[in-house]
Amino acid sequence: MSVLKNDRLLRILNHLPVDRVPVWIMRQAGRTDPQYCQLRKNDGRALEKLFADPEIAIKISLLPKRLGVDASIMFQDILTPLIPMGAGFHFDPGPVLERPVRTMAQVKALRLPEP
Repeated sequence: MSVLKNDRLLRILNHLPVDRVPVWIMRQAGRTDPQYCQLRKNDGRALEKLFADPEIAIKISLLPKRLGVDASIMFQDILTPLIPMGAGFHFDPGPVLERPVRTMAQVKALRLPEP
């Protein structure tokens, strides 16, 4: 069995000692990554279209690998599950619901996505 070199996150999650505390940098970190910015520029699609494209989402999720990180966060948005529920959105520049949910009838009309 091979030894995992980047096991810091796994070790701390299992209450084992680590040489330093792993850091989780959250939300919109891509804006400061030149490779991410270039990928977005070259692709040209709207952000929500990138979330829906598995190939590009994987590529973006793996960009931090060059930094020697020991974990990865999937490139997605917290609003992505709204699309299969029937409540689409787009960014302009922030998230905008295409059909805002304002009544209980609209809440009941939302579909539960398959897991």
